[in-house]
Amino acid sequence: MTAGGPGAGHAHSPGFLAIVEDARTRVQMLEIEEFLARLRSGEQFILLDTREDSEWQKGHLPSAYHMSKGVIERDIERAIPDRDAPIVCYCGGGFRSTLACDNLGRMGYTNAVSLEGGWRRWNALGLPVVVPGEASEG
Repeated sequence: MTAGGPGAGHAHSPGFLAIVEDARTRVQMLEIEEFLARLRSGEQFILLDTREDSEWQKGHLPSAYHMSKGVIERDIERAIPDRDAPIVCYCGGGFRSTLACDNLGRMGYTNAVSLEGGWRRWNALGLPVVVPGEASEG
């Protein structure tokens, strides 16, 4: 274990990056701008936040449901039985959501995509977020 413990500084190991790159060959990536344009045109998605509980509690995208990477494969069939449902997964930067979408595809889900850039890019663009426990504005 390196100084600072697992995940310190979010430096990703070569093995992790290799499985993400492999999953990207099977997973459709969706740019945030395209996602927003499709929402504005009336398209509907189920938005899944695949981050950990502690990350979700610090804030999440509006209308998102929380199903962390650690439990999505276990819980998805009860939560979303329609395997053709349009699902958009996101995480902190796009790696875990790509892995989640890859596994959803293996489980027969035909329309799961990963939001490119995830939470960090969403915030960098200054888009609205929900912070549990804070009063909503507007």
